[in-house]
Amino acid sequence: MILRIDHIGLATDDPTGVAAFMTALGMRKYEDGLVDDYGVDCEFWQFSGGAGNPAVEIVSPVRENSAIAGRLDREGPGLYHVAFEVDDLEGEMARLRGHGFTSIDAHPCKGARVGMRVAFLYARPPAGLLVELVHYESAQHADGEQNA
Repeated sequence: MILRIDHIGLATDDPTGVAAFMTALGMRKYEDGLVDDYGVDCEFWQFSGGAGNPAVEIVSPVRENSAIAGRLDREGPGLYHVAFEVDDLEGEMARLRGHGFTSIDAHPCKGARVGMRVAFLYARPPAGLLVELVHYESAQHADGEQNA
C-alpha cells in the first residue's frame, strides 16, 4: 500500500546553487547520501521541525554515466520524480506494473537514506512521470524521526 508522499526529486548538476534556493525558501538540509548504483549524490531538504513530512531531494550526478546524466542533457535541471513511501516494495512494484507502469529497476536498490530501499517506475503519458517507490527497513523513519 502507498502510505504517503516521501519526497520530490529535483535533478541538477549544481546542487550548491539549488541549495541557495532551498535556504531562501526557509528549508534546511537534514540528510544526504551517495547512491553508487545510480551514480548520484542526494540531499534531503525540509522545513525546520519537518521530520516525517515530505522532503525535497536534490539529486546530482557524481559520474558521467550517472542515472540522471541523460535526463540532464535532454531536459536540463528541474523536477525529476515523485517518491511514495510504501509498506511492501515488491508488492507495489507488481501492482503498479499491472496498471501500466513500466519498471526502470528490475529489483529494489539501496537508497540514499539509512535503511532505505527504492525502485523506480515510469508512468507513461499522459502522466509522463518518473515514480520512486520507497521502503524503510526501520519503522523509525516512518514515525517521523530522521536517520541523520
